[in-house]
Amino acid sequence: MTATTTKPAAHLPWARRAVYAVWREACAVGRAVRCAWQGPGRERDLVVQSLKAAGAALIAWAIAGVWLEDPMALMAPWVALVLVQATVYSSVRQAGQQFAAICAGALVASAAQALADDTTGALAISLPVLMLIGNWSRFGQQGVYAATTAVFTLASGTAVSASAVGHRVGEAALGAVIGVVVNAFVLPPIHLRDVRENLAGLARDAGDVLHTVAAELPESQWDAQTAAGWASESARLRNRLEALRSARSWSTESLRLTYGPLRVLHRAPRAAPPEEEDQRWGRVTGNITALTRTLSVAADEQRTPAPPEGPVVRRYARLLELIGDACHLEADRIGDGGTGPDSEGDTVRTMAELHQRLQEGLKEHAGQGAPGAAVLGTLLLQAEDLWAEIVPRTADGDADHPARS
Repeated sequence: MTATTTKPAAHLPWARRAVYAVWREACAVGRAVRCAWQGPGRERDLVVQSLKAAGAALIAWAIAGVWLEDPMALMAPWVALVLVQATVYSSVRQAGQQFAAICAGALVASAAQALADDTTGALAISLPVLMLIGNWSRFGQQGVYAATTAVFTLASGTAVSASAVGHRVGEAALGAVIGVVVNAFVLPPIHLRDVRENLAGLARDAGDVLHTVAAELPESQWDAQTAAGWASESARLRNRLEALRSARSWSTESLRLTYGPLRVLHRAPRAAPPEEEDQRWGRVTGNITALTRTLSVAADEQRTPAPPEGPVVRRYARLLELIGDACHLEADRIGDGGTGPDSEGDTVRTMAELHQRLQEGLKEHAGQGAPGAAVLGTLLLQAEDLWAEIVPRTADGDADHPARS
């Protein structure tokens, strides 16, 4: 391999950068195709939705253009194509918005055609008005179809008449019905898998952050650069939490209008974890963020709190490592649909022992000065909060839980 192949893309000539960009996109497409072929997932869902949209457009054209032989049949497949949306509810909602926008576009274009002598004049009259109307919030993102409908209507050269307007509106209604029906009855999109994947990913990432801190804590000098790296890791957790919230929103919407008979037409993924899990791991993310912030404050030479030193740091790192292991176990459990392993009793007892020894170390640091004891006490409380969230206490396990020992 030559040395030029290892250079970053930004330092390559523009031609090589273009080739590199194409190669990278080709690799991404290849990975997506492989994922779609191997099993259910986002890639396969995208393939299904794309084929459904194409099928809806073909059905609309077959009915309007071939069977009915309507000269304005273009409207039906166009509307059907764009209304096969990510959820049935969004298809129905956008069908209403788009149909209203198309009606407005057809009516205004027909009126402009009656006022003007040519197509250019009619476009000049109708487009500014329709672009303003399209910005009405009730149209949502479908408002632009008012102006595009006017362009199609006027560019077709059909004479203005009540019959022509009726045909245009009727074709739009036909396309809307076909698009919604195909999306609802042919493998209706139900987004439950994304919630589980994002939740399991959040738990796994939380464990990774805790393992990183646990590995570097005893060896580092508690400098600002190391603490900044920990803070950056926790920031990625917040990004993952936002992705989880977005997936939950899509999941909730995908279940609307798909209950009962519509659900049995599609082998939907297993039920998503309850929303309480989102809240629990949101609190875990907040606790990890607070923990890394405390470490950053302790590493700041301009601040009064001083980081703890000695064996107590190694014990605390071991405590974080065990909590990270529990996060990974939780990630496996969530990914397996609740059938994964739970935290073992030996781990809980080890946690309790470490917690007891850390409390003793806290007493020792209190005798050496308030700043060090303040940092260690804060870190210990944050570790307790994390463990209490990740491994909830049970009636027979309270005695061994570190938050109660």
